Amino acid sequence: MRAKLVTTLLICVLSSTVTSVTAQTIEQQLQQMLTSDLVNRINSDGDPQRGAILFYQSFLSCSKCHDEAQGKRSLGPTLTRYDKQPTDELLIEALLDPSKSIRAGYDTVALLFNDGTQVTGVVESKSTTEIVLKDVSRPGGTLTFSLEDIDELHAVKASIMPQGQVNQLASKQQFYDLMKYLFVIRDDGPLAALRLKPPPSLVAARKLPEYESKIDHAGMIGSLDKTSFSRGAAIYNRLCVNCHGDHQRVGSLPTSRRFTKDVMKNGADPFAMYQTLTRGFGLMAPQSWMVPQQKYDVIHYLRETFLRNDNESQYTAVTAQYLTTLPSGDTRGPKPSNINKWQQMNYGHQLTATYEVGNDASNFTYKGIAQRLDAGQGGITNGDAFMVFDHDTMRLSAAWRGKGFIDFNGINFNGKHNAHPRLVGEVAFENKNGPGWANPEDGSWEDPRIVGRDGRRYGPLPREWAQYLGLYHHDNQTIISYTVGDVPILETASRDETAAGVVFKRTLNIGQRTRPLELAVATVGADEIVDQLQLTSPAQSFRFGPLVVGVESEVKGWKWQQGENGQLRLTIPVGKATQFTVWVRRIGKAQFTEQLINYTPMRVPDLSTLLRGSAARWPQKITTQAKIGSQQGAFQTDVLQHPVDNPWYAQVRMTGFDFFADSNRMAVSTWDGDVWLVEGVADPLGQKLTWQRIATGLFQPLGVKIVDDKIYVGCRDQICVLHDLNGDGETDWYECFNNDHQVTEHFHEFAMGLQRDKSGNFYYAKSARHALKAIVPHHGTLLRVSPDGQKTDIIAKGFRAANGVCLNEDGSFIVTDQEGHWNPKNRINWVREGGFYGNMFGYHDVTDSADTAMEQPLVWITNKFDRSPGELLWVNSKKWGPLNGQLLNLSYGYGKVYVVPHETIDGQVQGGMCELPIAQFPTGVMRGRFHPDNEQLYACGMFAWAGSQTQAGGFYRLRYTGQSVHLPIKVEATTRGMKLTFTDPVEPSIAKNVANYQVKQWALKRTANYGSKHYDEQMLKISGVSLSNDGHSVLIEMPSIKPTWCMEIKYQLQGLTGRTFQGTIHNTIHALSE
Repeated sequence: MRAKLVTTLLICVLSSTVTSVTAQTIEQQLQQMLTSDLVNRINSDGDPQRGAILFYQSFLSCSKCHDEAQGKRSLGPTLTRYDKQPTDELLIEALLDPSKSIRAGYDTVALLFNDGTQVTGVVESKSTTEIVLKDVSRPGGTLTFSLEDIDELHAVKASIMPQGQVNQLASKQQFYDLMKYLFVIRDDGPLAALRLKPPPSLVAARKLPEYESKIDHAGMIGSLDKTSFSRGAAIYNRLCVNCHGDHQRVGSLPTSRRFTKDVMKNGADPFAMYQTLTRGFGLMAPQSWMVPQQKYDVIHYLRETFLRNDNESQYTAVTAQYLTTLPSGDTRGPKPSNINKWQQMNYGHQLTATYEVGNDASNFTYKGIAQRLDAGQGGITNGDAFMVFDHDTMRLSAAWRGKGFIDFNGINFNGKHNAHPRLVGEVAFENKNGPGWANPEDGSWEDPRIVGRDGRRYGPLPREWAQYLGLYHHDNQTIISYTVGDVPILETASRDETAAGVVFKRTLNIGQRTRPLELAVATVGADEIVDQLQLTSPAQSFRFGPLVVGVESEVKGWKWQQGENGQLRLTIPVGKATQFTVWVRRIGKAQFTEQLINYTPMRVPDLSTLLRGSAARWPQKITTQAKIGSQQGAFQTDVLQHPVDNPWYAQVRMTGFDFFADSNRMAVSTWDGDVWLVEGVADPLGQKLTWQRIATGLFQPLGVKIVDDKIYVGCRDQICVLHDLNGDGETDWYECFNNDHQVTEHFHEFAMGLQRDKSGNFYYAKSARHALKAIVPHHGTLLRVSPDGQKTDIIAKGFRAANGVCLNEDGSFIVTDQEGHWNPKNRINWVREGGFYGNMFGYHDVTDSADTAMEQPLVWITNKFDRSPGELLWVNSKKWGPLNGQLLNLSYGYGKVYVVPHETIDGQVQGGMCELPIAQFPTGVMRGRFHPDNEQLYACGMFAWAGSQTQAGGFYRLRYTGQSVHLPIKVEATTRGMKLTFTDPVEPSIAKNVANYQVKQWALKRTANYGSKHYDEQMLKISGVSLSNDGHSVLIEMPSIKPTWCMEIKYQLQGLTGRTFQGTIHNTIHALSE
């Protein structure tokens, strides 16, 4: 026991290492100021809300010692109740010189034991036989020692709060903020502390790397130069610009600082900015992916680009004196990596995405199946010859060669917003937007697809014209399966390397034809065509402008002809099933010879023989260990470790999952196009997990549903069914269940979630464009796909960024939405078919922008409470006790789980959210399911766009322990006040005390602007509190209660066991009941 105690010996383990500093630390700068000047600066410039956020930061450890919820067992004195209230000056002294005056009852003692060991701590109590110390490793806990074992006991004059603690702050401004918070809670008491306490989402709890305490800040800042500026510009313009904007455009997150004009909330000098990037601040998440050099490069770029000339008040000159104030160190941290994860990843030989050929918007492949044609390791990103096929139009969009594949601009690649991938290299030939085959009924090339509001065509061709069936993987070859009319076609892409250059080949295995079919081969500009094809040409091969083209087949009767806009077309004659190859090579003006026309391509095997699977492409199975949680309280969190390190450098950013009939197995999708099979998940205390990569190359999958042990994956371009044809676990046949999806190049139109009702219908939510008006009917909608996959219906409209869908027993739905244009805050919508949900930028015919013209949400959620809600789900678990049957919301933005108590008044659902008492997950979570056997909650998520939890991916199991949880499971808005019903009874005297509650409300304004500030924010007077006979429900009586956009209810209560608990509810009131 003593050995354990010695390891937790000193109280100062509560604090991060106090950084050694040079001549002018922040503490020294503050000590040199007159105390009266400090008081004035604190009262004039300090912000108590920002100070509260600092108070609860883990690196300062303030709340660990002074947590009000710990009551008399708090390691440090309470800061809201005093026998004699300290002056401003005494509070300042307590931080700058903590050992000068120690509050009575918090004196430190040292115990020297008979065996020579020593323990230092604060006395809880002492009797004639034993002494009890407050346990520094378990706040609220105690350690008991027999006096017989103690050789010596003496007082220690030093405070348990270490000297130099304020040097953990980034700037003097942070000291002013922290002190202002302490002034306010001293003056206004516990309710002020409760009111100002930030949600966990605003508290950065990430442990910093060891090297951060040893950084040579002065050396790094002093060496910033033009090279640093260029590196910083590259990072800023790839990522930071998305939220913060630049001189030309406003960022996509208006709450982010606009560097050309805004005041920096957390300090504007280089070191303060470094702390913001390192630790985060408010909604700004810690940029944990950055090493120190990258942080200072970005800081140098934004200071010189935006602050120096445009925002001079925020530009701090770097002088020799300034550099002497910075913490000293002997390292610059790890060197930046030149490896980009999105390029290093082995996606396999095929990857589906939206690609643009060129940059004039004339050739988008919205559902592009890109294939690597050359042999070699590393997947498609390491190739040098490629072709891309569009399964909307069944056309070969382009063939190209060169290192690099694509530019990787895109939110799922390098993180860029308002960007999409373009081909990199030399394009040999292309076919611009339009059908890849003529209409089999009448030979027409007129495109019948949906015309978007931008005048372009979107979505798939009609099924009677052409239908995409799916694709097969065979070794490193992709075989695409589709029909034209009633003719089945298999197609693959390949290339021959010759002395005269690359020959690109399309090999088609085509079924019997009762009428000719016409295929688009290549398009060239009018100025490039050498010989116009005035009449149908019977030649097997010939020159067409800069191209030499040909067809290799045993069938005769092929005809070439030139269509509109310089498109070369091939007529395939009537006949029996056959296989043929169309080949194309690009030549320079001086390269043409007759030998090039007479080229004979290498034969490709009969494609119908490649449809039964092949040797496994990803044979290694990876074993990980689950970390079983042992947290105290009602919930324990297990971390189901995922294979971060794997042979393919695959990013494992998890987006959906479901369980098989054998519930020890589940399938998990990732945003980068993979699906993994995971075994070992059923035992809630089991630790061994086995991961097998079974599918690759999918287009941003964001939902998984398993039906009859078949994996359905919801992707941006389709719902895909995965089939293993040879029993090795890997997917050989990617069957297209439905591809009605209307895809544009816009980065924001995610296809979120995948659920299935009892009738077999599938559902997913389609996001709208960011800050732009919709151009296709699917933008901003909830969609239903029929059980046979042949029909898609729009269920509801007017969403902005609906993250998934929850099905209700009564046939209604629940869909979350995110703050943005026409969406003043985040919200949870109770959705009924035919409803309009408010986004005027959506695709609909609603012209009335009044709030009354939209269906009202269950709750509006301010982004400080949950900045990005995910998918909701119902608790269907008896093991979750009083929470069984309740509604839960998962948070992508903050990595939390919330209970969603609600009621219905006159058909309108209203209610609120309250977070479960668990630590934040290190990654955002947005998909959850209860295990069919162990009945515990499993949840997965990722970090990919704006969010506070920045771990790339994570999978978790949340187990209810059966202990009292004291969560609100019902909220009722009445004419008398708010009635809250808890899972467990509360202590009557505490519950009836008005001082233990605080309620405020505010309004929002819904406009075309991004989000809304709080309007008319006001505290509500509480006239009394009554408690139900069973002790579960409290009625907070408020005479002035009325319907409101937003309400916040904070409470600090006690259970019947004496355990104190506190909580915050954010809710909306549309109507009041009697």
